Amino acid sequence: MERPYFPMFVDLTGKKVLTVGGGRIALRRVKTLLRFGAQIRVIAPELCGELADLESEGRIRVERRRYRTGDTEGADLVLAAVDSREVNRAVWTECRERRIPVNVADDKSLCDFYFPSVVMTEDVVVGINSGGTDPGRVRKTRQRLERVLKEEDGENSCT
Repeated sequence: MERPYFPMFVDLTGKKVLTVGGGRIALRRVKTLLRFGAQIRVIAPELCGELADLESEGRIRVERRRYRTGDTEGADLVLAAVDSREVNRAVWTECRERRIPVNVADDKSLCDFYFPSVVMTEDVVVGINSGGTDPGRVRKTRQRLERVLKEEDGENSCT
């Protein structure tokens, strides 16, 4: 890992998270953040099916349109996951100016934080990350941890 990141666990309960983008990457990240109590607002002209389901269930708020300068106002955390480097960079620039932590899906050099692979039981949360250098190893490590925690917890399941 060229630049190690400090693993930090943060209480996201009620935190306002802006997600710019409505595709698969945005979906994965939104689903992870929902597990930790974040309030999610998505800005995207179109949504993948599962994000649309989350909207109809009232679990996320959606604005079906393109990103505009000023959209990050009031956000505690921002995710840029659009299939346009130009838009992602514009989101990053705005977050820099406002001092809002941002994760840019297509450029790890612009990320203030990475999304870990999460293993979670009732009383244990583990985050695993390789800084994007070895996702296969992260996946295998997560699977091993899930097995170990399931064995230790008996009937409790990992998610």
